[in-house]
Amino acid sequence: MAQKYDYELKFKVRDYECDLQGIVNNSVYQNYLEHTRHEFLDAIGVNFKELFERNIVAVVARIDLSYKAPLKSNDEFIVRTRAEHKGIKYMFYQDIYRLPDEKLCLRGIVTTTTLIDGKLAVCNELTEALTRGK
Repeated sequence: MAQKYDYELKFKVRDYECDLQGIVNNSVYQNYLEHTRHEFLDAIGVNFKELFERNIVAVVARIDLSYKAPLKSNDEFIVRTRAEHKGIKYMFYQDIYRLPDEKLCLRGIVTTTTLIDGKLAVCNELTEALTRGK
């Protein structure tokens, strides 16, 4: 693991996540990444639901996924995440590795931003939590 990550979360592929070819459907990978981002935010003290209840809406602006190797039913894997704040953007660099061989299966960059009371704005609470979480 040459990269430095801020957080990681283990998963196991479930049968219903696979397509007719017996591999994880491409859209399911986004679910893995999103769940990991939310768990990471919880771990650093930022609850996605509580932000929303205060009219702070975190939204995905862009997703760039590079599929490297497929996951199959019952594969165990880990999603590793690194986050950065850049201007009004929050960048999540997320990689999925199959276990136990650490085979890179997906490399992703998820660009998010926040709307506060409906206006594009930096969420100071999120920025500070990301800085503390490093």
